[in-house]
Amino acid sequence: MSAKDAPPPLPEPLLVEVADSHTHLDLQSGTVEEALVKAAAVGVTTVVQVGCDVKGSRWAAETAAAHEHVHAAVALHPNEAPRIVLGDPGGDSSRHGPRRGGGDAALDDALAEIDRLAALPYVRGVGETGLDFFRTGPEGIAAQERSFRAHIEIAKRHGKALVIHDREAHADVLRVLDEEGAPERTVFHCYSGDAAMAEICAAKGYYMSFAGNVTFKNAQHLRDALAVAPLDLVLVETDAPFLTPAPYRGRPNAPYLIPVTLRAMAEVRGIGENEMAEAIAVNTARAFDY
Repeated sequence: MSAKDAPPPLPEPLLVEVADSHTHLDLQSGTVEEALVKAAAVGVTTVVQVGCDVKGSRWAAETAAAHEHVHAAVALHPNEAPRIVLGDPGGDSSRHGPRRGGGDAALDDALAEIDRLAALPYVRGVGETGLDFFRTGPEGIAAQERSFRAHIEIAKRHGKALVIHDREAHADVLRVLDEEGAPERTVFHCYSGDAAMAEICAAKGYYMSFAGNVTFKNAQHLRDALAVAPLDLVLVETDAPFLTPAPYRGRPNAPYLIPVTLRAMAEVRGIGENEMAEAIAVNTARAFDY
């Protein structure tokens, strides 16, 4: 195993237990049990396992049912909806592979299964859903938006948190939320906007979850957003195995690396790591109602 592929070392444990508000255990190496033990050893005692398609959402729900400290979020990823309808319309096929489109009826069937899963008690969120104009071309936008609106309705009807994936689509995501009426608890996963957008989200009571990219040198806009976000609306996540925080960028991410990101966030805010962790622990439990 090369140094780049090697898992980063365990950070110093947090003194206040926190949650990883967004992770993909199914895409990480090792077992769920191993990941949870490693995370708990550094004070990360709860994780939200997020589904991106029907299969992954079923797995998330099953994993949450089997593990007390795992909560599930279920959804069709914004890039999944166009693949279901159209096949693979200029999207990223690396996770799912190319697929022949099944049309609107196939999307309806997939959404019906997400709706069924969302009713389960250990499913705490509907997501990640939203809009992604980076990987899906113009021909897929209609399917994305239809899927997003359906997920908003599902989240509201079941009283679950809405977990948003927003990539290069800030204005349209905010527009759809305004048009549909956002659920009571709405989380911008891997927050990617600037400080001005953070103020809009704050005014609407949306949670902003920061990932390892807040530590990247070229991400000053994220640090600026974190600096103005109300502390009671801030969450932390890994989005593992992606977005590993500096100085381990490019190596595999996992929930046990939350302390690295959290400490960087505390530095941006000019507060102690315990105060940061206490706020995040309360916020995450409130956001996902556990």
